[in-house]
Amino acid sequence: MENRKKIEQLATWIEASDYIVFFGGAGTSTESGIPDFRSAAGLYQSEHQSPYPPEVMLSHSFFMKHPEVFYDFYRSKMLHPHAQPNGCHRLLSRLAREGKLKAVITQNIDGLHQSAGCTDVLELHGSVHRNYCMECSRFFSLQDILDIKETVPRCPDCGGVIRPDVVLYEEELDQKILMRSIQEISTADLLIIGGTSLTVHPAAGLVSYFQGSKVALLNADPTPYDHRAGLLIADRIGEVMTEVDKLIHTKL
Repeated sequence: MENRKKIEQLATWIEASDYIVFFGGAGTSTESGIPDFRSAAGLYQSEHQSPYPPEVMLSHSFFMKHPEVFYDFYRSKMLHPHAQPNGCHRLLSRLAREGKLKAVITQNIDGLHQSAGCTDVLELHGSVHRNYCMECSRFFSLQDILDIKETVPRCPDCGGVIRPDVVLYEEELDQKILMRSIQEISTADLLIIGGTSLTVHPAAGLVSYFQGSKVALLNADPTPYDHRAGLLIADRIGEVMTEVDKLIHTKL
């Protein structure tokens, strides 16, 4: 089935569904100018020749021992304050306002779903927009972090190190968010999976809780879940969702 027919099929599925859940990863935001982790990691290695792999630098133990190296990588490669939502984020927000989309479950930490207007976003890996002092728990926004010129941001009240509210390697995901994600996916009558390789666990295992028959999977590369998908669209997700949006919302 060519992509145009698949896009039309996805639009039909969306129109016929009452409980849509979206599960997304890094590919959801690449068209907003945010590189996926592998691209960011590769870029970092080529520019800085760091002796540490990104997976090590973004681990809990490394952050505690070498916060300056962590923040050098984090500030330069993980923060994209000027990124704007793309067609995928905008369609999902519209479907949420219409009551069709019940939840967005994301592995991303960029906050673009909220920027587009989605309110029920389950952030499996946290968010760069939430930061807190490890000593006194004072909250800091992303802009606060950007405004602090020192490499390692410290709390002006107590001097404690500020850390982003993101899940680092060696840390567990929030169990409440995991359980809520399972509940939403289990209830959905249409599961749209976008921009994820479905290889990062435990997040990737959540899609196996889907009980329905309609799975649309939008990803540039093959995934371990392809055999479960009724629709496979290997194209830029922002462009695909923009076309879906036009089909749904420009009808007389």
